[in-house]
Amino acid sequence: MDFVILDLEWNGSYSKKVHRYVNEIIEFGAVKVDDNFKIIGTFSELIKPEIGKKISSHIASLTHISNDELFGSGRGYIEVSEAFGEFSEGCVILTWGTSDVLTLMDNFSYFTGDSKIPFLGRYCNLQEYCEYRLDLHDPSAQLGLQTCAEVLGIKSDEEDLHRAYTDALLSLECLKRTYNAEAFPEYIHEADDEFYRRITFKNKLITDINNPLVDKSQLYFVCDECNIRAEQLTHFKVKNKNFVARFRCPKCRKQFNGRISMRLKFDGLTVKKKMILNEPPKLSE
Repeated sequence: MDFVILDLEWNGSYSKKVHRYVNEIIEFGAVKVDDNFKIIGTFSELIKPEIGKKISSHIASLTHISNDELFGSGRGYIEVSEAFGEFSEGCVILTWGTSDVLTLMDNFSYFTGDSKIPFLGRYCNLQEYCEYRLDLHDPSAQLGLQTCAEVLGIKSDEEDLHRAYTDALLSLECLKRTYNAEAFPEYIHEADDEFYRRITFKNKLITDINNPLVDKSQLYFVCDECNIRAEQLTHFKVKNKNFVARFRCPKCRKQFNGRISMRLKFDGLTVKKKMILNEPPKLSE
């Protein structure tokens, strides 16, 4: 089984055609490896923009791609994406997070009218896999590529990051350091209709306690020291999109704030709870 690790760079451009901003892809970068992670092919190409008239100063500073370099590129999105399709044919495509795939879908839809990517047969979200292997998943944040590399002891030059091919190589190094032959196949998915429904589903935090999706029987906390259910002292209020209330253990009398987040995902509602202890009072001098 061969793998293609893909990374994209894009430029936010306003389109009069669809009356919204489009993250127009300006660079493809990819590395193809066999199942022993030996590099057997590379792909790196700039794309001449068709929506934006110039690259934004932020993207230019981030990627070090100049307007002259970008607009001097001879091929447009369709030609480059077709070339990449030939390059990646039959391979599992990996990206760091789903933003690249969603941007690929949006660009393909913009230029062809079809959001399904013809060369995407099997897919793996490498970010999700590395979060699992490192046991670092935080529901409120995502593991960045550079952070993952630092955790794994992989050296990277900040000046070289944010270019598609360089980031693809760094993603490959993260995969090599975390690869487990038994765990990895579970993160490879067929790009079927369910895949597209899942990847385009927008997760949503529930902030209305009267929402019928909220199971109020879960709105409780257990004292982490006494292992008994705590008394709720105040009504739940919404703070930073979380439900927060005051609790007290009836045995040890410890008080704390209980914070509950409820996120609606494709597979259903997930509930995360956290106890927040008060800092001890400061003694007057």
